[in-house]
Order: sequence, then C-alpha cells, then structure tokens
Amino acid sequence: MKQSLPFALTIAICAGPSLAWAAHHKSIEDQLMQLDPQTRAEQRCNGRVSGLTNREHKGFNTDEVVAYAFADTTLKGTVVTAPGAALRSHGRWYHVSYVCKVSSDGLNIESFDYTLGDEVPRTQWAEHYLVP
Repeated sequence: MKQSLPFALTIAICAGPSLAWAAHHKSIEDQLMQLDPQTRAEQRCNGRVSGLTNREHKGFNTDEVVAYAFADTTLKGTVVTAPGAALRSHGRWYHVSYVCKVSSDGLNIESFDYTLGDEVPRTQWAEHYLVP
C-alpha cells in the first residue's frame, strides 16, 4: 500500500497538466459551438492559416486574420473559401487566400490550402477593417 501511494501521486501530478489542457480545450469547443456555423468554421480556418504561416514563413508571427477583408467568405457545405483574407504579422498586413474543409460540426480541419500574397499598403488598411 505504501508503494502505491507515491505511484498514484506521480500519476496525478503528471496528469494534472493534461487534465487542465483537456478542460481548457473543452471550454474553447463549448465557446465555438455558441457561434453560427459559418463564423465557427471561419474561426477554425483563421487559426489554421495563422499557425501555418508562422511555421512555414521565416520570421512570421501572425496575430490576427480577417477572412473577409478584401472579399466575402463563403461556406458551401463544410468548405470555407476566403479569397480575400488578410493576416497581420509584426504590425504589417498581408493578402492571403484559403480553402478550408471542416468537419460537420465545424470544429476540426479536414483539409486546408492557402496562398500567402503581397503586403497590403497601409493606405488600404482602414477601408478593409485592418487595424495596426
């Protein structure tokens, strides 16, 4: 019995961060489920383009994505198309477009393709809802 107590404590200590992450993850999912399907899908897809550009483009630190900046997004079935999106990295905005297929509940990304474009001139920021 004495030997199993340290083992149980070790498991509890190691599992703590995992349990906290699971609770946090569930909370995010709960919040996303409160959004309408298109907004929920866009949010997931915006997160994906943010993460990919940070990993795939040296020096990028994407902190904001506006899916509808230069053109309306569409949701057809479970596919979000954002032909005129913009993302911000280090205080500069860049054109980006993506096609993103989400799961039926809109919580998971099933496929994703994007193209990073040129920097958006500062003179265009205000008319396209892009803030510094």
